[in-house]
Amino acid sequence: MIAESNLIAAIDIGTTKIVAVVGRKTEDGKMELLGMEGVPSTGVKRGVVLNIEETTSAIQDVLTKVEKNLNVKLEKVYVGIAGQHIRSLQNTVSRFITDNPEITQNDVEQLSLDNYKMLIEAGEKIMHVIPQDYVVDNETGVKQPVGMSGRRLEGNFHIVLGRIASVKNIEKCIKRVDLELQGLILEPLASSHSVLTDDEKEAGVVLVDIGGGTTDVAVFYDGIIRHTAVIPFGGNVITSDIKSGCSILYKQAETLKVQFGAAIGEREREDKVVSIPGLDGWEPKEISFRSLSYIIQARMEEIIDLVLMQVERSGFYDKLGAGIVVTGGGALLRDISDLIKFRTALDVRIGVPDRFLVGSIPESANLPMYATSIGLLMSAMKKQTSSICEPELFGGLEPTLQSSGESRPKEVKRHWGRGGKKAKAKSEEATGSLFDGMFDGMKNSIVSMFDDKDAEM
Repeated sequence: MIAESNLIAAIDIGTTKIVAVVGRKTEDGKMELLGMEGVPSTGVKRGVVLNIEETTSAIQDVLTKVEKNLNVKLEKVYVGIAGQHIRSLQNTVSRFITDNPEITQNDVEQLSLDNYKMLIEAGEKIMHVIPQDYVVDNETGVKQPVGMSGRRLEGNFHIVLGRIASVKNIEKCIKRVDLELQGLILEPLASSHSVLTDDEKEAGVVLVDIGGGTTDVAVFYDGIIRHTAVIPFGGNVITSDIKSGCSILYKQAETLKVQFGAAIGEREREDKVVSIPGLDGWEPKEISFRSLSYIIQARMEEIIDLVLMQVERSGFYDKLGAGIVVTGGGALLRDISDLIKFRTALDVRIGVPDRFLVGSIPESANLPMYATSIGLLMSAMKKQTSSICEPELFGGLEPTLQSSGESRPKEVKRHWGRGGKKAKAKSEEATGSLFDGMFDGMKNSIVSMFDDKDAEM
């Protein structure tokens, strides 16, 4: 096998499948899809890795397949992250421009890095910092402040947070197959890069990615992402409902959903039935298409209502000129577009991930279930051109800027060396003396202040 440095590789660790994709950036900035392989996923539930061994084994299987087909040896990969632990919020930071009244790219990047200083809950990690717009002095709604004159720069940012424990589990799986985790990418953002157009993002659009364990939501308006959310319900919940409602095996329920399921029950015929083989010694069961579809519709309406709640929470429901784009495996469900349109009163289309690819495109790239996988490649391509180095996933590192020659935040590395606990104790002792000195200085200043006042009296 050979190793190629210009390849971009990504792994989509989903609830129902694990997909490895490999691509190459062309000279005109497009993405050429070179290979894509998938295997069933058994160690992931609702987008979160729960079984390290099973997930690692599946990653190794799909990695072996794609490397064998392309005759390459992959060394670094990007990985998608989702799950119910993901949450997002809005943050505003500002800084004064003192050295030069003209705003530079460095000022904008430093403002973005200031978001990593915000207080977050214990056990959480900032995954993404996405700029929305800026305020220069009193001028609001600025998209590109570089080159403008001003003394105060303020930025509005969309912050995506995730649990450190979930991130570490993903890293463990990647390290066990001898790969380097090059970056984690939020799956709703990845899917948006593969199925949404710039015009849709400007007009206002909601991306709804219905996966096996989760439903990802991303709201765009004026070309900017405004809201993201991960709903802990997906196609697997629908399959479980069919299993319970029809008293059949899980694999039989999945087959029923895929082959005969629909999202609107009243459109199906009551007299049209499907026969399910019974267990040993039991007679087969007959299930009507209408009953099956009503079970699916009940759960889908719940998922759609949760999506609508997130859209309303974003505050952009009335500004969605492009409506909703549905992708993921759930987009293959018959009548899903009509049901979503009926429940939300918004226009709906199915999103497929092949519109931004060039070269020989495999047939699987035309399926919405691979929107996240292909979107990870496109997101990774965009991250490679970014001038901001995001902080490492673990450890005490501050984010840095890639270029040199100007004042930058430095990496804060802690090495205890051979001394182990003794070196650590010395460090803590030095830190303690530093704070003792600081508080002694504060105390003396306060005492002297009152002494001066007493002297005046």
